Amino acid sequence: MSDQAISRYPIPEIKDLPEDLQELILGVQEKAGFIPNVFLTLAHRPDELRAFFNYHDAIMLRESNLTKAEKEMIVVTTSSDNNCLYCVVSHGAILRIYSKNPLIADQLTTNHHKADITDRQKAMLDFALKVSNDAQSIGESDFDLLKSHGFTEEDIWDIAAITAFFGLSNRMANLTSMRPNDEFFTMGRG
Repeated sequence: MSDQAISRYPIPEIKDLPEDLQELILGVQEKAGFIPNVFLTLAHRPDELRAFFNYHDAIMLRESNLTKAEKEMIVVTTSSDNNCLYCVVSHGAILRIYSKNPLIADQLTTNHHKADITDRQKAMLDFALKVSNDAQSIGESDFDLLKSHGFTEEDIWDIAAITAFFGLSNRMANLTSMRPNDEFFTMGRG
């Protein structure tokens, strides 16, 4: 285990947080076996932590035509493009678990066009990167292409919402020098 700081900002004691956030963090610890550093880092501003995870859950846990693995593919690919070590490592672990594929996260962080994914998923990730890097140029042809791969208008919203939300997350993780938990590096690889 590393003894490096997990954030450049102070980390509050869990016991000093509002009760709902204590329950959230301790519930995650019970389920995962550790507390992901994103919870501790963002607890520096409790109201923002609460809002962050409410929106996270609204987009990542909602019923959708996108699988859990596809949602994580979006996170890993766009986070790699945004040079966010925390999100690449932590969501790479989640992706490996959901996809039951120990190679997929590494492939996506390097070049999603060379990854072992479907053409549909490649189109999804191309669009996610366009949302991240060139949203002002999104047009009807982007919707038509995605629809030709079976995506609905709601699916396209999901792709964009996940991309936009993790753009915020990537930038805050980089600002705070958020360090990935050591546990994430090996999850889903064996």
